[in-house]
Amino acid sequence: MARNNNHNTTVNIKNRKATFDYEIIETFTAGIVLTGTEIKSIRQGKCGLTDTYCMVINGEIWVKNMYIAEYSFGSYNNHTTHRDRKLLLNRKEIRHIGKDTMQPGFSIVPLRLFINERGLAKLVIAIGRGKKQFDKRQSIKEREDKRTIDRMFKK
Repeated sequence: MARNNNHNTTVNIKNRKATFDYEIIETFTAGIVLTGTEIKSIRQGKCGLTDTYCMVINGEIWVKNMYIAEYSFGSYNNHTTHRDRKLLLNRKEIRHIGKDTMQPGFSIVPLRLFINERGLAKLVIAIGRGKKQFDKRQSIKEREDKRTIDRMFKK
């Protein structure tokens, strides 16, 4: 059976709320341990990162509450949509992330899910500091100011 090697690299699912709710300190790109039907659903773009978070458990990083739709052609061995999935990072990175997230106010936030040029699913995670309400208002104000300036230059 011939295998089709031109992978769909247009899969690029973003967690838009993450940059609004968190101040991003440092980012990492991690692989994900998936089953066969999960990667097929991701390649179709049927997944989401809303309300997704990561945790360090026993020296491993796990992504929790990540939604991957059931594969439409999957049989009885189809996956569950919100199961915990292990992330693949090296020990040094895991120790670094674990140490940083021990401080209060810091968490591991998934930012983006994509398929790389080799056809593997990757998750960009970040160490983020939770923004306070006034920080969020400041972000909205900066975004509005930028839009106003862009409109002025267009005219």
